[in-house]
Formats: sequence, C-alpha cells, structure tokens
Amino acid sequence: MERRTNIFRRMSRPQGSTRLSDATERIEQAGALDRPIRALTTAVRRTLRPGPVRDALHGVPVGHPAHPPLTDVPMGCWMSAALLDLVPGTRRASQTLIAAGLAGAVPTVLTGIADWSALHREQQRVGLVHAAGMAAASTLYSASCAARRQGRDAAGRLFGFAGLTALLAGSYLGGHLAFRQAAGASHADQTAHLVQLGWHDLCNTEDLPDGWPVHRRLGYIGLFVLRDGDEVHVLTDRCSHLAGPLHQGRIVTDEDAETCVVCPWHGSTFRVRDGSVVHGPATARQPAFETRVTENGTVQVRPRG
Repeated sequence: MERRTNIFRRMSRPQGSTRLSDATERIEQAGALDRPIRALTTAVRRTLRPGPVRDALHGVPVGHPAHPPLTDVPMGCWMSAALLDLVPGTRRASQTLIAAGLAGAVPTVLTGIADWSALHREQQRVGLVHAAGMAAASTLYSASCAARRQGRDAAGRLFGFAGLTALLAGSYLGGHLAFRQAAGASHADQTAHLVQLGWHDLCNTEDLPDGWPVHRRLGYIGLFVLRDGDEVHVLTDRCSHLAGPLHQGRIVTDEDAETCVVCPWHGSTFRVRDGSVVHGPATARQPAFETRVTENGTVQVRPRG
C-alpha cells in the first residue's frame, strides 16, 4: 500500500519565528502596561503642546514621519562599531562611532516620543517595550563609551556587544510596530486603486447641510463631505494618521483663514480644499476630490490627479 505524506505538515512555519511573533502579539494585550502609559502620555501631551515644534517632531514639514529615518543614525553607527570591534587596531574608530550614535539618539528619541504619544493603546504597549529596549541599548553604549575613554577597552567592547543585543531586540519591536501595526503608515483610502477615472454622481446639494460635515459613500470608500455656501469639499473620510472618522471632526479655520477639519481621534488638521496637512500627528496629505454641481443639483466628484 502506498504511503501518503502530509505536505502541509512539512511546510509548517518554523517554531522559533512563531514563538517570537506570538510573544510580541502578547505585548499588544498587556494591560498591565496601561497605567504607566497613561501617565507618560499625559506628561508628553502637557509638555508638547500643539504647534510648530510638535509638527516638526512628527515630520509634518517633510511630509513623512521623522522618527524612522532618524533611527538609521544610531543603529548604523552602533552596528558598525560592533564590526570594528572584531578588527584589531580600530579602537579609536569604534569609540567615535559609538559617540556619534549617542548624539544621533537624541533627536531619534524626541521624535519617537512625539509619535508614540498619539498612537492607539495596543501600539503604545509595544512602543513602550520598544522604547525600554532602545533605552537599555543607549545606556549600555554610554557605559561602553565611558569605559573606552578610561582605557578599559575590553570592558568597552563587552558593554558594546551587550548594547547590540538590546538594540536588535528593540529594533525587532520597532519593526513590529511599523509593519504589523502600521504606525506611521498612511491609513487613508487609496483612491487611485478604489475609484475609477471620470466623474461620479455623489448626492444632491439639497441633502448637504451648510457648514456641517457629513459622511457619504462612493463605491468601497467613505467620504468626508462639507458644503460651504456654493462650494462642496470632499476628502476621503479615514484620517491618514490612524483612520479616524473625519466627518465627526471639528471645522475650524487656520492662520490663513482656510477652512480645515480636525480629526476627532488625535487632532490631525487638514485643509478641506486640498487635504494638505496643517498640524500633525498626520504627515500624509488626505486624498481629496474635485467637485462640480450639475444643472439639476447633483454633486459629482472625481479624484484629484
């Protein structure tokens, strides 16, 4: 009799990677972290008031979260120092790289704290443990730098390799936060993939209250719709920061007297005219639509090119 083989058993996932991802997912549900998270979040928000400094830390001026690219500086320096520690005659170069990494960690920490304070609770739990790992790495590299300055090179290398271990653990959690939990990614609906080209009937102008945002649907996506006198402004409704419902937000005017909407979840502010970011934590423009009104009063929309 022919022996049968279970091909699915052969193709099962490696147990090590499964246990690692399961442990990381358990951090997301670690309610014991909520008390320190609340205290830290309150302190950060009291210290970091809305304004240009907070916007710069989020990355609003460059249209991209500032924290992720800044992490390359300390990580690159410290990992390079670890490699040089394996090569004879590179003591001074290793010490310089470690010091440069510590200097680069300062803006990295500040931008990370700003972003962390405006995340969902499950993301904040992972982010807090990630920050603890990176803080341990910074402390160990500080000890390594001090030991090297005192001429204790063996201790300096030992502290450096311990710091590298903490760095890799913290970086894994940072990757989980960015790629599995999508912190920093745009959560707005991608209209180019979900809306066909051309004009689409949306609703009648008589159905839109003047000066009050409403929610409407266009195929697969929800829309924020605001009638302002004879003008109709339409954005995708899911906030690009963390998918908050913009139609539930406040309508305000900015310093240029432009009409804006403030996301009810984390306070991201967008111009309703074109979806541009006025204040963070969002850094990505909110997808906007061109609008026109037909002779019979039907509002038509199409994605901006």
